[in-house]
Formats: sequence, C-alpha cells, structure tokens
Amino acid sequence: MSDAAPTDAFPPIVFVHGNGDTAALWLTTVWRFESNGWPRERLQAIDMPCPLARDDDGIAQPGRSSSDDARRCVADAVEQACRRHGVAQVVLIANSRGGFAVRNFIANGGAPQVSHAILGGTPNHGVWADAGFRPGNEFNGAGPFLQRLNGSGADETTPGSRWMTVRSDGLDKYAQPDGLWIGAPGRPTGVDADGPALRGAHNVVIAGIDHRETSFGPAAFDAMWRFLTGRAPDSVQPVAADAAIELSGTVSGLHPLAAVPDNLPLAGATVEVHATDPATGERIGAPLYRHSVGPDGAWGPLATDTRTPLEFVITAAGHDTTHLYRSPFARSSSLVHLRAMRLADVDADADPVASDDALSLVQLSRPRGYFGVPRDRILLDGHPPAGLPPGVPGLSLAAVKITDAAGRAVAGEFNGERIVGRAWPCAGGHVVLLELHS
Repeated sequence: MSDAAPTDAFPPIVFVHGNGDTAALWLTTVWRFESNGWPRERLQAIDMPCPLARDDDGIAQPGRSSSDDARRCVADAVEQACRRHGVAQVVLIANSRGGFAVRNFIANGGAPQVSHAILGGTPNHGVWADAGFRPGNEFNGAGPFLQRLNGSGADETTPGSRWMTVRSDGLDKYAQPDGLWIGAPGRPTGVDADGPALRGAHNVVIAGIDHRETSFGPAAFDAMWRFLTGRAPDSVQPVAADAAIELSGTVSGLHPLAAVPDNLPLAGATVEVHATDPATGERIGAPLYRHSVGPDGAWGPLATDTRTPLEFVITAAGHDTTHLYRSPFARSSSLVHLRAMRLADVDADADPVASDDALSLVQLSRPRGYFGVPRDRILLDGHPPAGLPPGVPGLSLAAVKITDAAGRAVAGEFNGERIVGRAWPCAGGHVVLLELHS
C-alpha cells in the first residue's frame, strides 16, 4: 500500500496495551504501520486508567481496574474512533491483558464495530487454570471471567469479527507449565505455550519471541500487516525516518493510595528535555524544552532530529526526580508518555537490586520486550547485568549499582541499540533509566 491509497483501504486501528503498561509501548509498532503507508491519524493507542488488574476481579482495589473497567475503556475508544473518522468499524490490536478487554467488548455487543481483532500474547486460557488458586483473578483460566469468555462451543471467538492470535513457541513467561513467573515456583499452572491460541481464530506461532514481542516485535508486525492487508509489508525494520521530528505525550505517576502506575494525568509535574552527547550522556547546551503540565498531563511538542539522543527529566511532588535517557527517535510521535517514579517502585518485573551501598543505581529498561539470556546481547556499564536468569525471558529491567563515582557515564547496550546516561546520586532522590526503543 502507498500513501496515495484511498483512506477506506486503511481502517482506523485502536491499540490496547497490557497489564500495568501504557500506550507508549505501541510507539515502534505505530512507526512500522506509518512506514508502510498507514495514515498516522488513523493509528490510535489508548491509555487504560489504573492499568493493573485487581487481585480479585470482583473486589475493588485502590489503583487497579476490573475487567469491566477495561471493557468500558475499549468501548469508549471504539466509539470515539468511529465518530472521528466517520466509519462503522475499526481494527483492534491488543497485547496481553488488553486482549481480555477486546474480547469482553466484542462479546458484549461490540462485534458490529470491529472488523478485525488481533491479540498478541493474550493468555486466553489463563496464566494459570486452577479453581483452587486465586479463583477470582482475571488471569485464572478456571475462573469466572475466562470461563465466560471461552464458553463451551466449537469456537472461542465471537462471530462477526475476524480474529488472529500471535504467540511464542515457548518463551512467553505467561504461558508456562510451571508457576515460576506467577510467584509459585513448582506449582503446575495447567497451561502451556498454546494457551494464547483461540479456536475459531487464525493462530500464528513465532519462534523465539517473548511475551511482549508477540505484539511489539517486528515479526509480530509482519503477521499483523499480512492479516489486515493480505500481503507482505514493504518494510519491517528499520522504520523509515522522518525528515523532522516532533515529540509529545503525557505525564503520569504512581497512584497516591497504592504506589502502582496509574496512567492518570500528573498535573503540576515539570518536564525538561536535554540533548545529550551520545558518547558521554552529558547535556549539551540549554534545555530543548521545559514545561509544567496542566490538568490533562500533556507535554510537548518538542522539535528535534533523528541524530540527537535525549534526556527527559520529570519532577513531581511525591516522586523522585526521574531521568529517562533515550536514543534518537526515528520518527515523530505523540506517544512519548513519561512516568514519574520512585527508586523503590520502578518496575514490579525487576530483579531487586538493593541500593543501600550504591552512590547511584542505573537501570536499563526494555518496555517492549524482555531480556533473554543467552538469546540477546545485553551489556550494562560494560558487563552482562547480574540477576537475569537464563531461559525464558522474564525481566524487562536490569540494574547496576554504581559504587565508585556518582555522576559518571553509564552505557546500556541491547542487540545493537546503545544508550549512555549519567549516574545521578541515590542520595539526591534520583531515578535513572536508560529506556530502549527496541
């Protein structure tokens, strides 16, 4: 397809993220769609408020959402997209828990508004399937929510929409026979690698990918494009670069009652953006941007280029000063969503690294996938990071304690992407993340 193709060849796509995540994870997927001619204005990624599922779906919990909360969020986004573009149907593409919300919406009256539904890594038969273990949890395949969605018929998909699932051949941390990744090592889960597949869907298996790569990786994009268009994309990777870059997004933080990410606007937060030296992480010149966000949490736009690495600094009451180092952006995006963090609450998936004796703690973050050992080449401060177990990729954050000199350069490398930041001191209340695009 090309930019000159009629817009009815490109239905609006609404992207739905997974448990605890943000719309920002779809950034590179959106870039790939744009690079192959899908109009930017027809690609919408939504933020789920309070994106973590409740421990028990039927019991209210501060900072967390129910399956019905998530369904309503998708329903609202679909209605808005149909109205904005003057269409009757959209495409829904979801990762992990986001697929539950999509299935729930379609099963409860939404099918006429959805032409295609693509679910990447959605644990459709549960992360575990055991009526005696956390029975009310949304992720329990033997629990009421998934039992209702899957039903007892020949097909597990709702008629009226075309369905595709994407799964790993065995490296999805949430499709494992052992309960290690749900905090119950040695306990059988009752599910396996085939858990995300659905009877009645076009089920795609991609070798060697992890849970998040089922949605955000290049091979997953290739499968999506073929399913939607009937042909191979012109390019998968790298994405086509924009001539000029404009970045914007929103700022959120941690829920005041629960210390979990809430995806809600963090009014009053300040965003400062600096150009950095790619070899040292040092700031170059005056800030490129500085702004205190309003009630909508929006920041931007920032004009930049495809050569300049950036440091985003977020300061907000109740949070530590958060430094996010990013390698140069290939294309413009309104999905550069920023989270203010606290040092103790950076990522629930992280292998804990005590910072008691550290001058600084620098963390390498891979939001769109997990670190696989020995699958991936990973270096942090010149060495393979400690605490990454071999086998199934399950951690998206690696950390290094800096004990020799705060303020020095620290490099993170992952399969060819390199980011250099500075080791800001723990004592000053600083969180440092080197955040990967790949």
